[in-house]
Amino acid sequence: MPPLDMKPNELESYWMPFTANRSFKKRPRLISGAKDMNFFTPDGRTVLDATSGLYCVNAGHCREPIVKAIQEAAGRLDYSPAFQFATPSVFELSNQLALLAPGDLDYTLLANSGSEAVDTAMKVALSYHKINGQGARTRFIGRERGYHGVCFGGISVGGMVNNRKAFGNMIQGVDHLQTTYNREPEWGAELADELVRLIGLHDASTIAAVIVEPVQGSTGCIPPPKGYLKRLREITEQHGILLIFDEVITGFGRLGYAFSAERFGVVPDMITFAKGITSGSVPMSGVMVRKGIYDAHMSGPDYAVELFHGFTYSGHPLAVAAANATLRLYKDEGLFERARKLEKPFAEAMMSLKGLPHVADIRPIGMMCGIDLESAAGKVGQRGYEALERAFFEHDLYIRLATDTIVTAPPLIASETDIGQIRDRIAALLKTLA
Repeated sequence: MPPLDMKPNELESYWMPFTANRSFKKRPRLISGAKDMNFFTPDGRTVLDATSGLYCVNAGHCREPIVKAIQEAAGRLDYSPAFQFATPSVFELSNQLALLAPGDLDYTLLANSGSEAVDTAMKVALSYHKINGQGARTRFIGRERGYHGVCFGGISVGGMVNNRKAFGNMIQGVDHLQTTYNREPEWGAELADELVRLIGLHDASTIAAVIVEPVQGSTGCIPPPKGYLKRLREITEQHGILLIFDEVITGFGRLGYAFSAERFGVVPDMITFAKGITSGSVPMSGVMVRKGIYDAHMSGPDYAVELFHGFTYSGHPLAVAAANATLRLYKDEGLFERARKLEKPFAEAMMSLKGLPHVADIRPIGMMCGIDLESAAGKVGQRGYEALERAFFEHDLYIRLATDTIVTAPPLIASETDIGQIRDRIAALLKTLA
C-alpha cells in the first residue's frame, strides 16, 4: 500500500478511545490493512498481531468465508427492524449459540458491544427478581480488577478504578470481591467465601447478581484459583443470587472451548459475549440466559412486550451473517480444539521470557497471557507505553497494554512458528526497554 502522509492537523479531530491522544498524534501508529495473523501499515510494513486485535479476531483477519458472507448480506438486506420483526438468519444464529452454550443457557438477547451486553444482563437480573416478587434484590457484586465495559452499569460493577473515577459509581449499592491475582493456583478457592461475608453484610435478599470474568482479561490476564468459580456457583445458588459470567474475552475458543464456563465446569445463569462471535469483523454482542429466566418473563397477554429492552441494531443482518459464518469457520477448522492443543506450547513460549529485563510475573492460560513489567520508579505506565511503541515501530509486533502489563492473545489460527516469533520479538523488545 502507498505511504499515507498525514499532517498533524488531519489527525486532530478524532478523539481516540483509551488512548494517550497527544502522544499518539505526535507519532501515530496507523493500520491500513490486515490478513490472517498480520496487520499492514500505510508505509508498507507487516506487523504480527499478538493480541487478536482487542482479543476479538479469533479466526484471523479478513477470512474469506466471513468476508464473503458480509458482502452477500450487504447486497441482500442492509437493515431490518429489530423490534417486532426479525430475519430468518438471526434464529439460525441463536439456535447455534444454544447448542454451544453449556446447560440450559438456551436463549439469546443480542446487542452490539460487550458493554451493552453487560448492562443488558444486569437489567435482565433486576427484571427477573422483580417478576418473582423479589424487587428488593437490586445490589450487584463485582470483583476488584474486573472489567465489564464502559457503560454506567459496567463501570459500576467493574473493579478498574481508572475506568470510573472521573464519572462516579452510577449504580448504587454495588460491592466487590477481592481480586484473585495469581497464576491459577491450587490454593485460593477460599477467596470465593468472601461472597459469604458480603451476603452477611448486605443480606441475600438485597443482592440481584454476582458478575465475574472467568479469567480477568483487560486488567492483564488473571486466571481463577482452582475451584473458585465452582464455589461462587455453590454460594449463589444457595442464596438465590444470579451468577453472570462475562465471557466477552474468554468466549469462542480463547480458552479452548466455545465458552470457558465449559472448561471450568460451571453453568452460570447468564453469559455475556462479544468480540469472537464475529471474529471482530462486525460489531455484535449478546447475553445467553437460562431457560428459567426466559420462562419467568413469558407472562401476561401474549401480545404484550415481555422485556422493555433492546437496541436499534440488535441482530443487524450484516452482524448476523458475519456471526453465522464465523461459527461455521470455527467448526470447520476445529479452532477451539486447535486452541487446546496450542495451549501448552504457547504457555512454554511465554514462560521462557522469565528472567528477562523488567519481567515481574507471567500468567498464561488458554491462548492468552499477561506479562507484568516492573514499573519505572514514580512513573507507573511509562514502561508499558514504551513497550507498546517499541513493539510496533522497532519489532513489527502488535501487543495489548494494561498499564505496565503486556497481554498476548494471538488468533487461534496461529502456528507454533507464529508463537515462536511472538516470543522472540517480545524478548528482543524487553532487552531494549529503559
